[in-house]
Amino acid sequence: MEGGLPDDRAGPFVYGNFISSLDGRIAVAPPGGELGVPDAIANPRDWRLFQELALQADVVISTGRYLREVVEGKAQDLLTVYDDPDLADLAGWRQERGLSLHPPLAIVSASLRFPIPETLSTGERTVVVLTGSDADPARVVEIEAAGWPVIAAGTGARVDGRRLVDSLAELGYRRVFSSAGPQVLHMLASAGVLDRLFLTFAGRVLAGKDFSTFAEGSLLDPPSDLTLATLYWDPYGLDGSGQLFASFDRT
Repeated sequence: MEGGLPDDRAGPFVYGNFISSLDGRIAVAPPGGELGVPDAIANPRDWRLFQELALQADVVISTGRYLREVVEGKAQDLLTVYDDPDLADLAGWRQERGLSLHPPLAIVSASLRFPIPETLSTGERTVVVLTGSDADPARVVEIEAAGWPVIAAGTGARVDGRRLVDSLAELGYRRVFSSAGPQVLHMLASAGVLDRLFLTFAGRVLAGKDFSTFAEGSLLDPPSDLTLATLYWDPYGLDGSGQLFASFDRT
């Protein structure tokens, strides 16, 4: 696992990760259901990659939606290496390097309308919230009273990708992993701060009318150029359909 991310950069290294069908679906919604990672492409071999990437992070970017799903019982902890026997060989990685069991969380939210899960409010987990300068002051006070600092990292309601990364750098975070969705990826790409994108291409076509792809937002002009850095063929994933593990670096 070591060696996949650089150790010698002066500033933060920002990376993200998605699994996609061949026709670009990272999430689909069944009839009458909500968008979610399709069961047809989710698989343990890609999940292990996600765990390895999250383990190496100094901070993990997530969203208010994730917190809502935690409270509703729809989301598991981002790291499952401490509970999953199949990932037991990874469980000691952070402790061996003097790191906290779980990397800190950076919650990106424009509205600040999210609950504070009890599992994250004990003080054992470091959480910081990033929002826009127009955030509701009363809600900011409530969140900070729970022990989570709130940082204005953008003008208006939205967070700016460059200011987000600069704010995390000021807190001492170097390896910044985005586990958030396509809108956050768009924010990072449009600001020119996404250094590496890990993509798993599952060997299946899903189609469907209600879906998400891994970057969603206004047209990027200029586009965010990425160059292929690594490419591995996994013939064993997805019951033999196989998948490609690829990584792309910012040009």
